[in-house]
Amino acid sequence: MIERFRPDPEFSPLRRSLAWSAHLYTALGLVLAAGMGVCIVRGGADDFRRAFALMLIACLIDATDGTLARRLRVKEMLPHFDGAKLDDLIDFLTFTSLPLALIWRAELLPTATEWVLVFALLASGYGFCQIPTKTTDGYFVGFPSYWNIVAFYLYVLPIPGWIAASLIFALALLTFVPSYYMYPSRGAMLSRLTNFLGGVWVVLLVWILWSLGVKDRSPDPSAPAQDYSLTLVSLFYPVYYMIVSWGISIERWKRTHAPRKQK
Repeated sequence: MIERFRPDPEFSPLRRSLAWSAHLYTALGLVLAAGMGVCIVRGGADDFRRAFALMLIACLIDATDGTLARRLRVKEMLPHFDGAKLDDLIDFLTFTSLPLALIWRAELLPTATEWVLVFALLASGYGFCQIPTKTTDGYFVGFPSYWNIVAFYLYVLPIPGWIAASLIFALALLTFVPSYYMYPSRGAMLSRLTNFLGGVWVVLLVWILWSLGVKDRSPDPSAPAQDYSLTLVSLFYPVYYMIVSWGISIERWKRTHAPRKQK
């Protein structure tokens, strides 16, 4: 017999409504995912830029909804609703399956190497389902399926197809390596610095997307070729993130495997 849920009388209807609003905020990611899907299917240059803009908004929601949920104590207010499961469902769409679909739709890889997208999809499925996929002290375990970022740089930069395919394959392999990647909104090491740099990076991404739109709408066919300098500058954040994360991983491995001193 299913036990009927009785809300704690300590929690007022207003507080429970606020808790539901936090879940609704998270659920906006589903609406954004639907918009991404439409843009990817249409497949024009403007559509791809809109898809990336929606991915960026989804990232911002994902970076802030957990803090909001903890502030509103949603687990206590609504114990029979699993917000983490909703969050994972949205993340798999907006971070993994739709960005990988965009890489395929935009023909960013040679046809003979497109199988790596399936490998990346399956690797991410493993990553999302492993226990633990996140540590209690604020780290992802294994490459955290940032395929939206990979798709953006493959789209914006003139990267040869075989290099792009090799990069996707290598990152997918890292999903199976027990390495640690920063989760700044959960208080990982250097979280304040990482969040600040992340804010600067987001501003750069918005600028890049806007610049792409202006360039593509230019009526002058003799306009100079696209300047990639701003995009190259924006790579500072992914490079910083990977270097620091791997530095943390190596340090944790050393502590784990260090021989214990005899008393």
